[in-house]
Amino acid sequence: MKLTRRDLIRTGAGALALGGFGGLLSAGEAPIMTTVPSTGEQLPCVGIGTNRYRGDPASAGEMEPFLKTLEAFHENGGRVIDTSPNYGNSEEVLGRLLTELNRRDDVFMATKVDREDAAEGEQRMESSADRLGGRIDLMQVHNLRGVDVQLPTLQAWKAESRFPYIGVTTHRVSQHAEIERVMGQYPLDFIQINYSLADRAAADRLLPLAQ
Repeated sequence: MKLTRRDLIRTGAGALALGGFGGLLSAGEAPIMTTVPSTGEQLPCVGIGTNRYRGDPASAGEMEPFLKTLEAFHENGGRVIDTSPNYGNSEEVLGRLLTELNRRDDVFMATKVDREDAAEGEQRMESSADRLGGRIDLMQVHNLRGVDVQLPTLQAWKAESRFPYIGVTTHRVSQHAEIERVMGQYPLDFIQINYSLADRAAADRLLPLAQ
């Protein structure tokens, strides 16, 4: 069964909360998949964001909700996890919990970099890799900050097989013209943009351009 973006939104596929996975998949049902255009790799359409994954990794009480969410996510076929060094200590939390669950190699890990200086960006990405357990699948320029400085580095690191995918992110309509420029100038694998029933501006130009 092939679903449109509207179908996914209507069925609540964007709501990934603890206990909320049961409504997305019936027992034994495979997750809805999508294809990465640049490689043909198949990934689940539903991912999990980790802006709230913050706390003391040594505190079992603080980590328990995150641990249970990641367990349910995996049990229901989830793979794609998106994080950022700007999300408090979420990278550290994720790295530790996925190691504890022995699931690090089962996930598709996306994180971000947002520095104006190339050397600072490299240091930032190295630190992210250390916290996340050494492997990153997708590195993105966060909210286009330093995009023309960082993307050449991302391209070079991709060529060195330090990660297989690169991309950019924004959640602001005011940056859509800039992200369109970047899409025309650089060979990107992913874009992460705002798109919802309440905000459909990306459907005019960005989504068609990305196809």
